Amino acid sequence: MTGSQLPPDLPVPEDDGAAAHLPGTAVPPVELRATDGATVRLDALGPDRTVIYAYPLTARPGTEPPDGWDSIPGARGCTPEACGFRDHHQDLRAAGAVDVFGLSSQDVDYQREVVERLHLPFRMLSDPTHSLAGALGLPTFDAGGLTLYKRLTLIIRDGVVEHAFYPVFPPDQHAHQVLTWLRGQRT
Repeated sequence: MTGSQLPPDLPVPEDDGAAAHLPGTAVPPVELRATDGATVRLDALGPDRTVIYAYPLTARPGTEPPDGWDSIPGARGCTPEACGFRDHHQDLRAAGAVDVFGLSSQDVDYQREVVERLHLPFRMLSDPTHSLAGALGLPTFDAGGLTLYKRLTLIIRDGVVEHAFYPVFPPDQHAHQVLTWLRGQRT
């Protein structure tokens, strides 16, 4: 099985309410490094909609995820999710997303490899200190000695979280779910 295929028996994450507080929340002045070398300040993204999808981690080819990865609800599926956002990137922009970012706690060099390998047309943001998780109260989990983001997507507009998708499942269909939501919004 490749990293872009999902096992048919993945456990479905349940909504534990960990993102219920996010819609309407002001985005803090957190600055994160992007894979193009720029620093992105999240409260200054502008008046148009920005999509930020947070994910636990992507494994490089030939490396194994942490033990028990497939049994953690919502853990598996980062590569298929990224490929979905890649494949729907132009549609997302046409539906009103001025920008799309992936976000994880992996370092910029690690993410840069993912951007190149998967031919992603958008930047990834690196948050190894979980500064956004701390500032916004985003859900995380521990696996293999790492603290990782739980999979969720934020729609940020004019410095405020307009919408939060959580939990996200199945990850390979999530970009289409975001696209459907964007198409259903007015201005």
